[in-house]
Amino acid sequence: MAAYINSIVVLLLFSVAALLPLIASGQGGFTVDLIHRDSPQSPLYDPTSTLRLASLRAAAARSRERAIYFGRAMRNATLAASDNFYSTVSPNDFEYLMSFYLGTPPTEVLAIADTGSDLIWVQCKPCDQCYTQTAPLFDPQASSTYKVVSCSAQTCSALPQSSCASGSQCEYNYGYGDGSLVDGFLSSETVGFHSTSGRPVQIPSTVFGCTHQSKGTFNKNGAGLVGLGGGQLSLVRQLGSVISNRFSYCLPSDQSSTTSKLNFGSNAVVTGSDAVTTPLISGSPDTFYYLNLEKISVGGQGSVALNPAALANGQGNIIIDSGTTLTILDDNTLQSVSKKVATSVGLPQVSDPNKVFDLCFDVSGAGGNAKFPDITFHFSGDASVVLQQSNAFVESAKNTVCLAFVSNKGNGVSIFGNIAQQNFHIGYDLGAMQLTFAPTDCSNH
Repeated sequence: MAAYINSIVVLLLFSVAALLPLIASGQGGFTVDLIHRDSPQSPLYDPTSTLRLASLRAAAARSRERAIYFGRAMRNATLAASDNFYSTVSPNDFEYLMSFYLGTPPTEVLAIADTGSDLIWVQCKPCDQCYTQTAPLFDPQASSTYKVVSCSAQTCSALPQSSCASGSQCEYNYGYGDGSLVDGFLSSETVGFHSTSGRPVQIPSTVFGCTHQSKGTFNKNGAGLVGLGGGQLSLVRQLGSVISNRFSYCLPSDQSSTTSKLNFGSNAVVTGSDAVTTPLISGSPDTFYYLNLEKISVGGQGSVALNPAALANGQGNIIIDSGTTLTILDDNTLQSVSKKVATSVGLPQVSDPNKVFDLCFDVSGAGGNAKFPDITFHFSGDASVVLQQSNAFVESAKNTVCLAFVSNKGNGVSIFGNIAQQNFHIGYDLGAMQLTFAPTDCSNH
């Protein structure tokens, strides 16, 4: 009836050394598995977890914190010419883990994967002042393909904050809004993937950060972080023309689904009679994927035009982010949408026992047949994305179903979250700067 809460999705990309030229020569892209963190196949699976209650509160907190962090990063980006500013990576919002192989011979690494950040980094030996991680540290001295990036390299200048260490090594020092820190050397290394087609893929000379000092709120299950954002240092941008600047994913609504897909290259082309395409809007920082949302319509109750204040930044008024669980809107828009939903739903309203959502309904008298309206997000380019019940409503407690949108509390950043994205094949074409949605059963995709 209502969606399970996909608070964290785990990307497992099992990988070995292989043949990147197969992709570069135009013989196709590659696909890897997505596994939800609460699936029994996930390394973070906890059979004692009460997902619908405890995780719901945690998901809401992470979603709002992520919006606040995105807003700070957007404001700081405008000051880059005169002021130092924090990295756009958020260590508090661990929404994905990514397993891959690094180095020659290959070492398996499990790291945070984040569509809202760029830099790839892992903790490296020696790492005496680092947060504790479960897996062994990466040893750069044991790899024949490891190289340190020099201060004069263009990739060094792409860092938001860097310095030149002894031997002209490019050193990064990232400070985060919560006080977390990572420090190390920008380097290059071979990264390996094993695709679901069984054809292994190898990516030589991938730029990443070899972290030797860290502290803060990092999770012991992750040995670092992989950026999948739109900036120059992200994995997606580094693959670049090799994957025709395309990637896509498909998130299932059922948290127990064993796999869904993360696609690169020709495998990431999204088509279908129901597919709709909207422009990706250039913004600052270029890490984030900005869209223009024109209005939101609710069933037969008409539409809500976006608050003019939400359009004021001139760089798109909403960010699509697979690492944010809930959809976040400005307060005026949320209130207007909520009123239309309340009018459309003929059920008693109740307070959310988790104190997360503003609009909830008692479904105890519906006999399992409660009906909720479709909610359509109308993006520019005549791209109407219809959110069905599982995309827009969640079961907050027994017999309590809530609208799965929350206010940004005046932060000014709106986010199209991953519950709303479930059961859509979503393709990012960074060459054409377009985003395509196609309704899909992601459990079978």
